[in-house]
Amino acid sequence: MTAPGAHPRRGVRIGVDVGNARVGVAACDPSGMFAHPVRTLPRDAEGDTDVDALVALVDELEAIEVVVGLPRLLSGEEGEAARVARSYAGRLATRLGTVGVRMVDERLTTVDAHRRLRDSGVPGRGQRAVVDQAAAVLILQSALDTEARSGRPAGETVSPGGKRKKERRR
Repeated sequence: MTAPGAHPRRGVRIGVDVGNARVGVAACDPSGMFAHPVRTLPRDAEGDTDVDALVALVDELEAIEVVVGLPRLLSGEEGEAARVARSYAGRLATRLGTVGVRMVDERLTTVDAHRRLRDSGVPGRGQRAVVDQAAAVLILQSALDTEARSGRPAGETVSPGGKRKKERRR
């Protein structure tokens, strides 16, 4: 546990943006300060080869945690996309065992990622290949920044199978 304003926990985290066709993946440096894009995986809802690839990446990078975006509606309610993301995070948590999985609110990250890519000169057709990675970077960076400010990991812990864990208030 870190105090507010102190450095966050050390260790690589993986950020994940779950889409219908693709899964964007980001990671941070070992100091837990800066997120960067890693890759875009084709979504495999039937065979979970994308989950297999994430598990392998967590092992390869010796990640301490995976942060999955929770796409709430603007009202704060959860729709079908949130249900899909929760299910995905639950399957990932089951496969990872001792590596934690957390879900963080990701409202408008894909919209923001498109805007940032456009502003940086990436043409519309070129955005499709990297927008999911850019959204994963925004999700992860938001979680890292929240932890640095509050001294606590952002979002909610996911139990294997996708059940929410009650967070203790401090």
